[in-house]
Amino acid sequence: MLQYESELEISRILVGWYETYKRELPWRETRDPYIIWISEIILQQTRVVQGLEYFLRFTERFPDVASLAVAEEDEVLKYWQGLGYYSRARNLHAAAQQIMNDFDGVFPRTREEVLSLRGIGDYTAAAICSFAYRLPYATVDGNVFRVLARLFDVDLPIDVGEGKKYFTALAQSLLDERRPDLFNQAMMEFGALQCVPKSPDCECCPLNGKCLGLAARRVERLPVKSGKTVVKPRYFNYLYIHGQGMTLLSKRTGNDIWRNLYEFPLIETERAVTWEELSGMAVFQELFDGIEKVEITREYVAKKHVLSHRVIYPVFYEIRVDSFSESMEKYLKVPDDRVGEYAVSRLIQSYLEVRDGLLF
Repeated sequence: MLQYESELEISRILVGWYETYKRELPWRETRDPYIIWISEIILQQTRVVQGLEYFLRFTERFPDVASLAVAEEDEVLKYWQGLGYYSRARNLHAAAQQIMNDFDGVFPRTREEVLSLRGIGDYTAAAICSFAYRLPYATVDGNVFRVLARLFDVDLPIDVGEGKKYFTALAQSLLDERRPDLFNQAMMEFGALQCVPKSPDCECCPLNGKCLGLAARRVERLPVKSGKTVVKPRYFNYLYIHGQGMTLLSKRTGNDIWRNLYEFPLIETERAVTWEELSGMAVFQELFDGIEKVEITREYVAKKHVLSHRVIYPVFYEIRVDSFSESMEKYLKVPDDRVGEYAVSRLIQSYLEVRDGLLF
């Protein structure tokens, strides 16, 4: 690890840079652990510019632990709609109830207690404890991994246990324990604005004289990851079935993506299929058995929908019926003008926007 004087110098430079260039953000103006928690969860998979609007809307509706805990999950998911990774919203809701039940409604104050909350891992616990309570825990997110890997020219993969452990210890060794909150914010902001993933402006970097990765001309190759994630293609055929002023919806269950969100009846196939192939399948014919009039009014091939481990190739078929079959009784019948009130995935939301005339 570094000598003490060098550690202090790096900390001093980072904090000085931060105080000059930091973005003014609402969660940086408070020590309320609840507000900090919400911001950290939203920003886990979302850039600040996109997450800010969601943060403001979410905290206006759920301003504290109690209001979030008593809300219905469907409403929480609706306010999360568009952010993706909906398990984050479900975990927030469950953890809020946990705080009310296990901590008498008071947000826990120790790292161990914060870690006991559903959906909170090492990074989020360190962030809450550091920003809300000024406890000396280093926050290590993607930005911090990148800064440290380049600054010290470390080629350990950041996505394996050994690498994560090394970088966490390295970040902890740099931490200014007198002001851990300020140092952590500075380190993450530096990675977000200065030491960016592609084509960083190293000439104007205040740490360029200390950056071993720059000296070795390896900045663009750092940090290192062990390998690419295997992405699985999936083929979704959505049936937007409506008639008699009602639309059919289904609530996703199980451990698959988008759990507890609503969607149209879905037939998933192993490959892309035509309408003729789809309508000839037994599952399709069973669904429409006994209905006299079935009219397909629109077929819409949407853009592929990319998730972290999957690529979804969706097709939407709008189908008007004059009645509903017995097989359709398992679906929820919703008045056409109330479909928008239900929490849906970003994919379904995008289709509804298209259908409402934005692109058609």
